[in-house]
Amino acid sequence: MSASEENTLKDRDVVRRLTAADAAAYRAVMLDAYATHPSAFTSTVGEREGLPLSWWEKRLGAEANAMSVVYGAFDDNGVLVGAAGLSVEDRERARHKATLFGMSVMASARRAGFGRRLVQAVLDHARSHGGLRLVQLTVTEGNAAAQTLYERCGFQVFGVEPLAMAFDGGLLAKVHMWCDLEGAGRG
Repeated sequence: MSASEENTLKDRDVVRRLTAADAAAYRAVMLDAYATHPSAFTSTVGEREGLPLSWWEKRLGAEANAMSVVYGAFDDNGVLVGAAGLSVEDRERARHKATLFGMSVMASARRAGFGRRLVQAVLDHARSHGGLRLVQLTVTEGNAAAQTLYERCGFQVFGVEPLAMAFDGGLLAKVHMWCDLEGAGRG
């Protein structure tokens, strides 16, 4: 595929804020993520698969001033292939912070730029929110692909939480990262 053809294909791909109408597709993407990459998520398929569709709809934060929103990446066929969320702190002394959560791109859509575009959409939303100064996230230690993506988007490591998550009979650490919305992470 030529660069021109690739750009045309990417122009047809869409990253947008998800609505209640996207809840079933979002649920499918996230359940796939929990099953395919269980060490990357604190939530499990078992915990989430039985939740009603209304829970997934609420998680999308459809209201204009929602404290939590989710963006989705759609391929050129209009299929949801990835998602990333942003949750804004509501406590008075922490309202300058938000957390990027639930970042996932389906295996069939990886290496097409969806991950970077999702992270950028979340950061752009955070910048437009007003009053936010930083976005933070955690990534399972050893998930080099995810950590590299976040670093390319302007995130920096600020610590490692040992024994953060029980998984497969062991305990995994979580790398804590942050992005200064007034500095890095643009573009």
